[in-house]
Amino acid sequence: MSKPRGPYAKTSAKRRQIIDAALAAYAEAGSRNVSLRDIAQRVGMTYAGVMHHFGSKEALLTAVLEARDAAAEERFGPEAGSTELPHSAVLRHNASTPGLVKLFVDLAAAAAEPDHPAHDFFEQRYERLRARLAERIEQGVADPVDVDAAWLARIFIAAADGLQLQWLLNPDIDMAADIERLGDTLVGPYRATGPARERPAPDAPEEGRPAPTA
Repeated sequence: MSKPRGPYAKTSAKRRQIIDAALAAYAEAGSRNVSLRDIAQRVGMTYAGVMHHFGSKEALLTAVLEARDAAAEERFGPEAGSTELPHSAVLRHNASTPGLVKLFVDLAAAAAEPDHPAHDFFEQRYERLRARLAERIEQGVADPVDVDAAWLARIFIAAADGLQLQWLLNPDIDMAADIERLGDTLVGPYRATGPARERPAPDAPEEGRPAPTA
């Protein structure tokens, strides 16, 4: 496929430049709020110029989170050869960018409204994450029948999101360690690889096994 040329290419490049500037601004912000004028100044534009490319602040911030997800997938996804428990590597990295974590938490809460510009993004994001995570869980256990991978995927994602909110309030929380402990508790006994564990005999009660869901 040929690369875009002319005005469209310039517009696409400028959008990318704005998104990169916004990613950097939020990554460096800590708990401080980031304004669109801060982002505009980074790319030598006016507030109106930034709005011309995105239409609204919400649309820009959604694009920022999309770019953040794409970078995380490239860095920590299965194709990158990651063997860590689901979300632990991501949460460890997120702890270095509190501004982006706050942006995610704030926008996710606002996007619960059906008419919010980011609603479709989050709906599709969670659907995609649940499917991919359930697949990775099934691939990592000795027998997929032993675990309810779809339920575990929902629980891991809910725990990761909740931990990020708690971490914003108390940075002493070790999000990666907590999600690893959750994985060790729920999936550890059924893993195909990892620390050696004794599996219960077929006729013995299997304590700690995830309860089935409806």
